[in-house]
Amino acid sequence: MDNLKEIFPLVDREGRVIGSATRGECHSGSKLLHPVVHLHIFNSAGEIYLQKRPEWKDIQPGRWDTAVGGHIDYGETPEDALLREVREELGITDFKADFVGKYVFESSRERELVYVHYDKPIYPSEKELDGGRFWSVKEVCEAIGKDVLTPNFESEFNRFFSGDS
Repeated sequence: MDNLKEIFPLVDREGRVIGSATRGECHSGSKLLHPVVHLHIFNSAGEIYLQKRPEWKDIQPGRWDTAVGGHIDYGETPEDALLREVREELGITDFKADFVGKYVFESSRERELVYVHYDKPIYPSEKELDGGRFWSVKEVCEAIGKDVLTPNFESEFNRFFSGDS
């Protein structure tokens, strides 16, 4: 289970810390803006790797999502959070991700400031994920809007990688 008492920083739209709240408070529908990092991974064929979220997650259980995604801990930089999350979820410790951009994502339960990066090879964690695989861009496009992918991933894919932006 996710630790609902975990402390997240609260930020403004620029990423400046303005307070703190628990995971439970941030994911309760309060719309408290808290930061996360995402890493998208593409192989040489142009396919994108997606992780399957475990059923025990408090947000979007069982859906396919960004290769790596995680909250920035209180007092942690986005760069340090990315290194930690990639290590925890994929076992990668030596990589160079490129920063793509940041944006605010809002769902019915939460609001996040998302820092987006991308890179290549992966080694998924059996503890953190329910599996994963590479998807062709066509497969991703066909799955959009069918409750297979997380809304956050769909929004981010359309914003940064679909070529429609």
